[in-house]
Amino acid sequence: MSKPRKPKGRAVSGWLILDKPVDFGSTEAVSKIKWLLNAQKAGHAGTLDPLASGMLPIALGDATKTVPYVMDGRKIYEFTVTWGEERSTDDLEGEVTASSDMRPAEQAIRDLLPNYTGVIQQIPPQFSAIKIAGERAYDLARDGETVEIPSREVEIFRLTLLGVGENEAHFEVECGKGTYVRSLARDFGRELGCYGHISNLRRTFVAPFGEDKMVPLADLVALEEIEDRDERLAALDAYLIDTAEALSSLPHLPVTEEQAHRIKMGNPIILRGRDVPVEEPEAYATVRGKLIAIGEIGQGEFRPKRVFG
Repeated sequence: MSKPRKPKGRAVSGWLILDKPVDFGSTEAVSKIKWLLNAQKAGHAGTLDPLASGMLPIALGDATKTVPYVMDGRKIYEFTVTWGEERSTDDLEGEVTASSDMRPAEQAIRDLLPNYTGVIQQIPPQFSAIKIAGERAYDLARDGETVEIPSREVEIFRLTLLGVGENEAHFEVECGKGTYVRSLARDFGRELGCYGHISNLRRTFVAPFGEDKMVPLADLVALEEIEDRDERLAALDAYLIDTAEALSSLPHLPVTEEQAHRIKMGNPIILRGRDVPVEEPEAYATVRGKLIAIGEIGQGEFRPKRVFG
């Protein structure tokens, strides 16, 4: 019987909050970071289109187990809508599908915003990762097919007009999971009767990570010049954020070394004390500040569901 293959790379864990440049794909960015840090495993929490810049949270090692908690978080985008053209991709990349010489007045734009705040129905773009009959919408669109994509519910917490130019308007939006900013641009243009598409898009926040956590790709690439491997990797590791920071929206349970041992074996632990939560569907446990498990609290116990090394 052959021995299992030893994973390539280091068993490094944590989050790296990349400031992704334009014309760089999300998958490409993850591969670059994984290679730079010589990591065994990597993934990202929420795709950014190649034409978009900004925050791309990248999980390494055990942090990949916490990706869903970041994916579900609120996001903030700054974006520019250029008026006069609707495009097949709803951004600069696509072909012009409709045009208009009309330009909206600033007040008309402001009057529009309440219609797109709160829980709204939104139809994703034709060029999106939505699956239609088992196939990605963007694959069907590239083949020239026009598909009916059903609308879905998304939540817009805040939508602000930042400025108005002759042919464009600048916005900031705070939104929930699954919101397409390209769809907002398309729908703004249609409702205003002038058409529109995204000409600039930047993500500045993915809960719980703020803009101050972002690291430009150029800063990381520059570290390749450090010849000593250990020194280079140490410099890169300094940018990592502890895995547990992704779980800040969950209740936190500090445990003892003895309790941690039981949890790591997959066993529940008994909780005592007035400050212990009575019941929580999800909480995370740490020992000496290190994440060891995500689990549930109930009937005086913490029961681990996912254990970390």
